[in-house]
Amino acid sequence: MFWPMLAIALGFLGIAVLGVLGIKVFIEAQRLGREVARTAERVNRAAEDLERAATGLARSGETLR
Repeated sequence: MFWPMLAIALGFLGIAVLGVLGIKVFIEAQRLGREVARTAERVNRAAEDLERAATGLARSGETLR
């Protein structure tokens, strides 16, 4: 009777550990998603700044002709 009970207890502990690890993975995936969204926003802002700078540079080049 000892071995079946031990197997059940170890099975339950294994499932509990997997559940905790699953929750940790979920939290880290959410954090990574937020970081990717923040980085994408920064890249978009940098692209807009570059576009504005290029437009201004093109205008100043046109006036030099």
